[in-house]
Amino acid sequence: MFVDRAKIKLAAGKGGNGIVSWRREKYIPKGGPYGGDGGCGADIIIRVDSQIPSLDWWRNRRTIKAENGIQGGTARRRGRNGKTLLLKVPCGTLIKDGESGEVLHDLSEDGQEVVICRGGRGGRGNASFATPTRQAPTKATPGRIGESCFVELELKLIADVGLVGLPNAGKSTLVHALTDIKVKMAPYPFTTLHPKIGYIRSSSHNRILIADIPGIIAGAHQNRGLGFEFLRHIERTKLLVFVLDASGIDGRNPIDDFQTLKQEVGAYSEELLERPYIVILNKEDSFDAEENIAAFKEKVPLPEDILFTASALQKQGLEAIVASFEKLIPLSKEETLHCCSPS
Repeated sequence: MFVDRAKIKLAAGKGGNGIVSWRREKYIPKGGPYGGDGGCGADIIIRVDSQIPSLDWWRNRRTIKAENGIQGGTARRRGRNGKTLLLKVPCGTLIKDGESGEVLHDLSEDGQEVVICRGGRGGRGNASFATPTRQAPTKATPGRIGESCFVELELKLIADVGLVGLPNAGKSTLVHALTDIKVKMAPYPFTTLHPKIGYIRSSSHNRILIADIPGIIAGAHQNRGLGFEFLRHIERTKLLVFVLDASGIDGRNPIDDFQTLKQEVGAYSEELLERPYIVILNKEDSFDAEENIAAFKEKVPLPEDILFTASALQKQGLEAIVASFEKLIPLSKEETLHCCSPS
């Protein structure tokens, strides 16, 4: 299951208490103070892991608490520190304040980490209070409480290519044809409920990460349908791919669909419309596709290098599409590729 939101309370460990103890040995009548300090409570660290595709691990967790420090011992022994708690999240995770929604950290690089809660300091044993003028202190201090916070984790996919289309435009079939990942495909109208991501291996041996994102409908920028659940996942893509149904089988036509998609994306964020994009007229093998494609080219005169016809089901026209990805996406072998990995 793809999970892209989670709210959780995090609490670092409490420091261990210091103790009051005395040295009592047969031939040492004035042994003095012997109580050790407590260990520090454990920190909580959140780290980006490129092998994690979603926030599924966090789904049913409400509170996570790190280990407390251990109480000090006799013979001035210091208690053990709590073991640092390392929590992993996928690339593109935002850590927000759970109450105000303020973004605290933006984790977008593999291996990036942040100490979200620091453990409490250990208490002092009575041995640490001894001075030349106060040789028998009876004082010890308790460990301090560790930091705690209530956070919201929100995942925004980091992908090179984001597919934009209305339900039943053939986005899932296209992703399957390009990557061979398992996605739902059916001969009836439906929309993907959760993003699907996979790699395309190009002829230059670069890997291009493509995301199939839930279908968009008119009014999505007002949170209709899946609304924001769709739109926020294309905020970090380098290239938008408008997938249009050229068959007209649902009573729509690709001209109106294209205008609807641009309107909804622009209403959500004008900056998205300034990014590179291509248009794919899918289902070119259907009965009415030729007529609809001709009408689209007449009414929407786009350059040939960004307008493509294809049949994802028959795997026609895919090579030219992948070549356009390589041309429009600034990839290098050192960058190969981002940090998200297919599930």
